[in-house]
Amino acid sequence: MKRGFTRALDFRHGQVEMTHGSGGRAMAQLVEELFVACFDNEALRRLDDQAQVEVPPGRLVIATDSHVVSPLFFPGGDIGCLSVHGTINDVAMAGARPLYLAASFILEEGLPLSDLRRIVVSMAEASRTAGVPVVTGDTKVVERGNGDGVFITTTGVGVVPDGVNVSGSRARPGDVVLVSGTMGDHGVAIMSLRENLSFGTTIQSDTAALHDLVAAMLDSVPDIHCLRDPTRGGLATTLNELARQSGVGIVIGESSIPVRGAVNSACEFLGLDPLYVANEGKLIAICAPADAEGLLAAMRGHPLGREAAIVGEVIEDEHAFVQMDTAFGGRRVVDWLTGDQLPRIC
Repeated sequence: MKRGFTRALDFRHGQVEMTHGSGGRAMAQLVEELFVACFDNEALRRLDDQAQVEVPPGRLVIATDSHVVSPLFFPGGDIGCLSVHGTINDVAMAGARPLYLAASFILEEGLPLSDLRRIVVSMAEASRTAGVPVVTGDTKVVERGNGDGVFITTTGVGVVPDGVNVSGSRARPGDVVLVSGTMGDHGVAIMSLRENLSFGTTIQSDTAALHDLVAAMLDSVPDIHCLRDPTRGGLATTLNELARQSGVGIVIGESSIPVRGAVNSACEFLGLDPLYVANEGKLIAICAPADAEGLLAAMRGHPLGREAAIVGEVIEDEHAFVQMDTAFGGRRVVDWLTGDQLPRIC
């Protein structure tokens, strides 16, 4: 055994114990046999308290995100891949190339080691597929009853190349609003599992890393004004954020917004509005009107943007309202999310 461990961790029947967060031999074994074994890369293998990495020229982008989703495993993903995708996407929404991740785990005493390993393997697969390695991290253990299995915080670092200037403050009247695909998939997948509901088909989370899609979009249209992933609060809340940042109004068309039939049915049954339901693998883009068709084509040419659509436009509005032209011919205000219609979905 390495480092003098007398026996390997039991990933079939073992559980997380308080000693796994003590800083002693048990913690060293957990780090080596699970985290280093799964995330394996040169920077992590050094086992320092930090990572030393190379960073190419450009503006540095840093994003951090905590993940508390319940349940830990859901159709289309789990808390592990979600924690990788969510932070990569936050970095990518600046037009940046994500480079490295750091991960922090808060583990509850009694969590099955089999579940923990499944989560870490999922994270490792997601980071390798994305080409963004986990290079450093931390682990803490809390007493049974003081957590909910596992909470994960990930921090991402990336670089924005010269000539790219994407910001939530750059929307201008006349700009066009696009989305990369159907809305509400992730939130409804979580809620359907919680409520043990079936709608004739399994609704899958859309969790995915979007940086390759963003790169393809920027190759086609280097001057994208805004990018944002509509996670908590969904499309409606995210558009309100962008309108406020830019000091403009936004008008969207109800019939233009792609929503799966199963998601619509689930939302009607649960009393939810799909405009406010979270997504974990979709983005909003705002660009100049002359660039809209080219950007739409670039999005549809990527596997993660095949269902992309133009959904609205930016207008002058000193109140920074978001409005929607309804399917019935009227127009209504689409306000900020009030309360939390779907807690603990990411």
